[in-house]
Amino acid sequence: MAEREAYLVVKGVEKHYGEGEARVKVLRGIDCTITKGEICVFLGPSGSGKSTFLNVVGGLETADAGSIIVGDTDITKIAGKELVEYRRRELGFIFQFYNLVPDLTVRENIEVCEYLSKEPLSVDDLLHSLGLWEHRNKFPNQISGGQQQRCAIGRALVKAPGLLLCDEPTGALDYKTSKEILELMERVNQDFGTTMVIVTHNDAICRMSNHILRLRDGLLIEDEVNPTLTPASELTW
Repeated sequence: MAEREAYLVVKGVEKHYGEGEARVKVLRGIDCTITKGEICVFLGPSGSGKSTFLNVVGGLETADAGSIIVGDTDITKIAGKELVEYRRRELGFIFQFYNLVPDLTVRENIEVCEYLSKEPLSVDDLLHSLGLWEHRNKFPNQISGGQQQRCAIGRALVKAPGLLLCDEPTGALDYKTSKEILELMERVNQDFGTTMVIVTHNDAICRMSNHILRLRDGLLIEDEVNPTLTPASELTW
């Protein structure tokens, strides 16, 4: 992979829950650097700290120690309105469950986040790219799970985020639909240069990812660059 600038730099990040005898350390001094424009996959069993890592990078939870620098911003040193502005400006979120507003159409669900950016992407262009144009006036309960996830991806992308945080984005989907979503995410990365961090249990996603990180019991046990990418369309599991 060509040399790229560091975009997400994590140093010594720790996170715990509870106090005293009930204290549980979930992240134990995580260090990693993710470069701009890459797809990075975070692997590990349930309880390894993957989702917690995503939450602290996304500013949804606060790290107890360490620094998290995204672009030029150390998000461990900001709070309140500054943190809200960081999430609005820099981040897009995709979750396992789509969290669409049931009373809004596909188009309206995407438009919800459009106003958060000074330079949003064209909603019409996104609807075409996501294969949702003919479904744009339907409500979430009128479309399939894969189409709902496409809508959720559109909602995350419309504000043109620099960093897309994806928590088990194919976890609720069948094999065929999962591959379609991964192909879409691959295309988004190529077309928009969006940096992606994907939390997953699915080792097959490693083969389409530039960077592989593996957690176990809150420790980073693998940090590898993938020199040979496999197209998402060729993945099997």
